[in-house]
Amino acid sequence: MIEELSEVVENGEEDEKALLAIALQAIRQKRERNSSLLSGMLGLQGRFIDEKTYQFIVPITPFMYNSLGIVHGGMTATILDSVMGSMVNRSLPQGQYAVTTDLKTNYIRGAKTGNLRAEATILHRGRTLAVVTGSIYDDRDRLIAHGTGTFMVLGSPQD
Repeated sequence: MIEELSEVVENGEEDEKALLAIALQAIRQKRERNSSLLSGMLGLQGRFIDEKTYQFIVPITPFMYNSLGIVHGGMTATILDSVMGSMVNRSLPQGQYAVTTDLKTNYIRGAKTGNLRAEATILHRGRTLAVVTGSIYDDRDRLIAHGTGTFMVLGSPQD
């Protein structure tokens, strides 16, 4: 494996070298923040922009491209699921967590370069289910995708 890595570092194309850098970023983020490797591969770092809206700024990288050179639809859906799930999980009391039970994604246009801005707000949160809406925009503030997600609330506040 070390030989293969060295060969890519020395002779690889720029997108191959970028992928190695992204993998190292994911490992670093997992170790530092105990986040998932996928979260690190996408460079997810979230924040509340107001009381009801959670946001990710996601750099577009070669890892995200499909064969047409645009962000893969599965990546777009993953980012929507992640920002909506983060919004729900940050709203729950300690000991509870939420998992996706349904995800609906509407793709509006493709994205190629720059950053994606993903935002989510909770439409409804009950005792066992939460319904969330999310949107992804490009650097020019154009809507890339919109979706809704349903999340099941698990665990006990007493845990």
